[in-house]
Amino acid sequence: MEAQQQFEGAAELKDDGAMSDLTSDPPAFVPKTNKGSGTFPGPDGKMVEIRDVWKGNLEEEMCNIRKIVDDYPFVSMDTEFPGVVARPITDQYAHDYQYQTVRCNVDLLKIIQLGIGFVNEKGEHPEGCVAWQFNFKFSLTEDMYAQDSIDLLKDAGIDFAMHESDGIDVTYFGELMITSGLVLMDNVRWVSFHSGYDFGYLLKLLTCTALPSSESDFFELLKLYFPYIYDIKFMIHGVDGLHGGLQKIGEDVGAQRIGPMHQAGSDALLTVDTFFKICERFEYQIAEPENDHKYVNELFGLGGNSTVYRPPPRSDAIDDIPDDTPDLGTSTSGYQA
Repeated sequence: MEAQQQFEGAAELKDDGAMSDLTSDPPAFVPKTNKGSGTFPGPDGKMVEIRDVWKGNLEEEMCNIRKIVDDYPFVSMDTEFPGVVARPITDQYAHDYQYQTVRCNVDLLKIIQLGIGFVNEKGEHPEGCVAWQFNFKFSLTEDMYAQDSIDLLKDAGIDFAMHESDGIDVTYFGELMITSGLVLMDNVRWVSFHSGYDFGYLLKLLTCTALPSSESDFFELLKLYFPYIYDIKFMIHGVDGLHGGLQKIGEDVGAQRIGPMHQAGSDALLTVDTFFKICERFEYQIAEPENDHKYVNELFGLGGNSTVYRPPPRSDAIDDIPDDTPDLGTSTSGYQA
């Protein structure tokens, strides 16, 4: 595949004998878990697992993921991060002001949690474990954060003591993700919700560098690593009766949450269920090229699409700001409400 070919020279992570027999069985390493992991009732009544991943079971679980991604290539994603702490030193009327806000915060802050879920083209989950919740190293005494965001995550059950002692090193995670089959692959469809920050943090993990200074370079890099992206918030923009955050939109279309809110694994699963419910309601055929051209690789609020907030003329009142303008000061998970 075109994107993968650009990395033919990269070393492949080899599975040793101990890893070759791994399936979706429970891992040998079982640390203390966050509230958002465990076994929960699924939409069809079956019990499904959201599995926590720490530094002790990272390689084992990445091996498991490599085994299922070919059969379940729709990958839903959500991140938890420590809020928004900075604004760019630029005119808010600049065409890329929203991107520069994302950029300066992603460059300053660290990701806390990444949730990814898997389904096939019919929206069906694999047996057993259906989502993984990666917990990254994060210190409340050393790392920067917005207090209100941390309070929200604590209330949701995030164990920051475990993140500090057993959290995953982001650099090593990025190395494993390169050879995971999740990125640089044209057949993998990433499903997200209002995900400018989410993909910003993932690109930072994968490249081990700051985000590009220009928005156009950001989207070029994004398409290289993630050739197919669906952003639900962009897809439903302008649709009567569908507005608000992920939880509200999910409820409106009949999606079912698995696990607790504000945990990345649960939010990732709600994202993909909401996506397929929307496709069903509007008879959106995912495989049709004209639909891909319309919805793929667009992020709500970023780039040159119709969802980008443009301030009113300087003489106009601030009350003219539309309701869908992202509240960048309170989010911990993309732009989610």
